[in-house]
Amino acid sequence: MSIKIKFGTDGWRGVIAEDYTFDNVRRCAQGFAHYLLDHGKHGQWVVVGYDKRFGSEHFAAAAAEVLAGNGLNVYLTQEATPTPVIAYAVVDKRAAGAINITASHNPPTDNGFKVRNETGGAIDPEGLKAIEAAIPDEVSQVKRLPLPQAEAEGRIVKFDAATPYIEHLTRDGLIDLQPIRDAGLKVVVDSMWGNGAGWFTRLLAGGKTQVIEIHNGRNPIFPEMTRPEPIPPNINAGLRATVEHGADVLLVTDGDADRCGIGDEKGQFINQLRVYALLTYYLLEIRGLRGDIVKTISTTTMLNRLGELYGVRVHETGVGFKYVAPKMLETDALIGGEESGGYAFRGNVPERDGILAGLYMLDFMVKTGKKPTQLLCNLFDKLGGEYFYDRIDSPFTGDRLAREKMILGANPATIGGLKVLELSTLDGFQFKLEDGGWMLIRFSGTEPILRVYCETRHGDRVKAILEDGLRIAGLAPLNAHRTHTGQSQLSSRPTPGA
Repeated sequence: MSIKIKFGTDGWRGVIAEDYTFDNVRRCAQGFAHYLLDHGKHGQWVVVGYDKRFGSEHFAAAAAEVLAGNGLNVYLTQEATPTPVIAYAVVDKRAAGAINITASHNPPTDNGFKVRNETGGAIDPEGLKAIEAAIPDEVSQVKRLPLPQAEAEGRIVKFDAATPYIEHLTRDGLIDLQPIRDAGLKVVVDSMWGNGAGWFTRLLAGGKTQVIEIHNGRNPIFPEMTRPEPIPPNINAGLRATVEHGADVLLVTDGDADRCGIGDEKGQFINQLRVYALLTYYLLEIRGLRGDIVKTISTTTMLNRLGELYGVRVHETGVGFKYVAPKMLETDALIGGEESGGYAFRGNVPERDGILAGLYMLDFMVKTGKKPTQLLCNLFDKLGGEYFYDRIDSPFTGDRLAREKMILGANPATIGGLKVLELSTLDGFQFKLEDGGWMLIRFSGTEPILRVYCETRHGDRVKAILEDGLRIAGLAPLNAHRTHTGQSQLSSRPTPGA
């Protein structure tokens, strides 16, 4: 009997050769084909792309064959392609949606299957449930048209997705690349053996700015990191390279380049909540733009403060772009993002874009003439003080319902010595604290992990908040875990660069 395939926060992911097999990918593709046909998309085009993980191009071809076998036509990327570029191709080609073969930041053992709608954005939760329900129990129920035949009949066409995306960045007013090229910056780029390789070099070529790339080949075991997720310790090699080269900034893209990590000129990691606040501050203050902000429950309240200061609304959603993308479209939001380092921008597709996020950080530096540490100090001055964040991930395979009941019944009066004001169960269990901070306990939607997160105005309370969170969740004490960010943000205010 075939396994039951469940779509999590962002599609389906599994262990290669264990549950992530050609047969199961074909079953997923059949479910998506049924979904599209049920929505009147017969004969329309669908984009299929992939990353640099083991076998991804072959899994993508298998998915394309199924779509073609169901009366759909396929634009298949000619090479491993960043997720935001695949998303833009949907709009550029006026396609009905997309399949993206990628496990994003997961460990090297995994691969994944993402689906997107006609906007290039994530499909909402109800749509994902409909796709799940349409996945056949057996591969014998899958329709296929072999790749050679489909190509000969023009039903599967390989194409270049890069050029239209690059033209879109400048034509549609998202970014002016020439000032960045002319600025003479030294930029280290860590593409984490993934789809972001070569992109900043290509975009910024021809000027005084120098781009130094590391981890820019294909290596699906991801050496020098545990997984292609743009946080420490995975980016430690990039942080060292920043110091060794005397670079102005480190830009990191994850495995499929939809997420962006930042290191400052001193080789220090800027956590993803601070990056989200910096990007929002840049759009509101430096670019003078206005529009709503969409944030997941697990990301920073710095955005709420920026919303107050600039008179824009802030919307909070569950975790995942299946919630963020629809809310961005509904509100014509200026920016949307999540704690994992994924940010989307108005004027682009409603999809995380690690390439554009990196370019915006460079533009922020160029337009202000300041280094990342200085920009962070300016942000904190605007907000009236610092915000501190950390997260712990713990493997979890027990009875989820019993654990949820235990957490719900804890009812703590204080966490980390701070009074608990409110409990939100929008996605997990978020305890809102008296200093405007919070502690969140939630189950990962992509891996068998229970996460404990916190943000606070008091750097000296982070450890205590996490310890209380672990206790409430019934997990091992703090000394049994490595914190998600390696305590990199528990230090005092950054010293501005020269």
